[in-house]
Amino acid sequence: MTRSDLVEELAARFGQLTQRDADLAVKTILDAVGDALVRGHRIEIRGFGSFSVSHRPPRLGRNPRSGEAVQIPEKRVPHFKPGKALREAVDRQPQDS
Repeated sequence: MTRSDLVEELAARFGQLTQRDADLAVKTILDAVGDALVRGHRIEIRGFGSFSVSHRPPRLGRNPRSGEAVQIPEKRVPHFKPGKALREAVDRQPQDS
């Protein structure tokens, strides 16, 4: 599902929302989540999951072409952990082929 698919779904479920209003709502929510993660906050949506920032320590890697050792700096990366209800719902659903 893409962002535009999400906007269409929101507009379809709530007839009083125009496509433009649905787009603004989706954009506002995604911006708020992104801004909170940039500030290092944790976002928890009950029944869905939580977003947090993980810290990856610096490490030594290898350049795949030359085999040369390369120092990889520490990073902060977004992390999503699904909630129990979401994990169980996904597990119960058969895979699409």
